[in-house]
Amino acid sequence: MYPCRALWTILLLLITAIPAQAVEKKELMFLNWPDYMDPEILAEFEQRTGITVKQRYFDSDTARDELLLETEGKGYDVALINGASIRILAKRGWLEPLDEAAIPNLRHIDPRWRTEFERAEDFGVPYFWGTVGIVYRQDLVPFTVSSWMDLLRPVQELQGKISMIGDSSDMIGVALKALGYSLNSTDEKELREAEALLQAQAPAVKTYRYLSLNEDSALLNGQIAMSMMYNGDTLMLQEYNENIAFVLPEEGGNIWADYLSVLSASPKKDEAKRFINFLNEPEIAARLAQYVYYATPNRAAEQLLPAEFKSDPVIYPSERALKNSETYRRLPPRAQKNRAAIFSRIIY
Repeated sequence: MYPCRALWTILLLLITAIPAQAVEKKELMFLNWPDYMDPEILAEFEQRTGITVKQRYFDSDTARDELLLETEGKGYDVALINGASIRILAKRGWLEPLDEAAIPNLRHIDPRWRTEFERAEDFGVPYFWGTVGIVYRQDLVPFTVSSWMDLLRPVQELQGKISMIGDSSDMIGVALKALGYSLNSTDEKELREAEALLQAQAPAVKTYRYLSLNEDSALLNGQIAMSMMYNGDTLMLQEYNENIAFVLPEEGGNIWADYLSVLSASPKKDEAKRFINFLNEPEIAARLAQYVYYATPNRAAEQLLPAEFKSDPVIYPSERALKNSETYRRLPPRAQKNRAAIFSRIIY
């Protein structure tokens, strides 16, 4: 009797232990921007694989880096990394080298975006690309916006109704472009001019936090009339209000690309690679592009997109519109430190 009871006890312990272990293995933590993933696609991935993807959000590249710094890159399995930051985060040892054999759908990716940023080919899978420009309410702004100076030297009616992206690269970059300089400038005189422009603008700025993209957005309720914004996000907000418009200023701006990277500290690297490969199935990537309103680097997915999507100048700017725009390049340590100090003096 007693051996039998002991056997049942052991079996019960085994039965209760297995599900807990299984749940632990079937969950990924994805560090991402808000509104940058279709929940239906996550549900489909879970249905196919049994793997749940949970997300933690950041509202600027600087904020993402701070989250990673807090844990030394631990606690996340997949992270959304902007191209200009890949080299820096890889140098810290936080990013897992790319395993091309485990992500066969890489064959669909346009080679340009794989090599556009330093070390991107080694540590990231291109996700989307786009531009930074100005979004504004046509019914609240008494003129047609065309220049960064419209945002950086706002008219009296827009005082307190301006929003900026609280990221050192983007903020300082647009100020440099407004002044006719390269957004990658390391010239101290040009950077001082950019800082002076941002300092003069500061009293008119209501927030340096990225605007939400839902029905509670400050752009929709009128608290904000003009803001820096990533191009595709404008189209999300246009679903709520047709008075919202986007312009890539005549001085040009930043051409960015985002990448999916596996974190080197992740204990679930195989599941993370499976997730990234799934997102690059052409049909999935095409659906995701239409959900977030951004240009996909997946060439097979692009073939599946509606003609009106590919002809939308906000999503796919013309070569003429992009002629004055640039991508971020590596800056010397001294220049990085100088920009960080400028950013701190403005934000804090």
